[in-house]
Amino acid sequence: MVSTEEIRKAIDEPVSAIIDAVKVTLDKTPPELAADIMEQGVVLTGGGALLRGLDARLREETDVRIVVARDPLSCVVIGAGQCLEEFETLKRVLVTSSAR
Repeated sequence: MVSTEEIRKAIDEPVSAIIDAVKVTLDKTPPELAADIMEQGVVLTGGGALLRGLDARLREETDVRIVVARDPLSCVVIGAGQCLEEFETLKRVLVTSSAR
C-alpha cells in the first residue's frame, strides 16, 4: 500500500515545476493577452488536470481563475485533431520560424 502522503511527496517536485512554468509563462505574456487570462482564467487539460488539488494550488499561487476541463484527457486529443484539420490556417502560430 502507498499512502496519499507518499504520493504527494513523490510528485511534489514535478508539480512545483509545472507551477513555476505557469508563473514564468504568465510573466512573459503580453499585456493584452494577460488581461484576457485574468478575466477568463486558465483551463487545465490533459492528465495533469486530474491531479486532485492542482487547480486550487495554481489558483493560490497565481491569483488566476483556474478551471478543470470537463473531460481533460479527451479535449487534448480533440484539440490536436482540430489543429491538424486546420494546420494550414494555424501554421503561423504552431510552427516556429526556425522549423519553417
